[in-house]
Amino acid sequence: MSQPLHRVEKPWGYELWWARTDRYVGKQIHINKGHALSLQYHNTKDETIFVWSGKILFEREVDGKLVATEMGPGEAVHVTPPTVHRMTAIEDSDVLEVSTPETDDVVRLEDRYGRKGT
Repeated sequence: MSQPLHRVEKPWGYELWWARTDRYVGKQIHINKGHALSLQYHNTKDETIFVWSGKILFEREVDGKLVATEMGPGEAVHVTPPTVHRMTAIEDSDVLEVSTPETDDVVRLEDRYGRKGT
């Protein structure tokens, strides 16, 4: 039996939650061109990001520095806690995120939309 999609509007686009159990969550994340998610980290949440369409700039902290990598369709990255990271859309983009179920585990370090904090 299928689950209904849960749409969450965001200032940078939207999320479509296509799976949610007590063990994992699956989301389609649509990021509008030129917009960015928060620079953030998670204390517990473990996630993998897969670029479905478009092009993003994926930033993640490596040895205390933010390293930016351009990613396109078919590319994926695994983000373990507490890695600092951010996605910015170079063009309208859709990414798939599969994660552990701690959806409220977000610590925002920077945010273009005034949502800094947890």
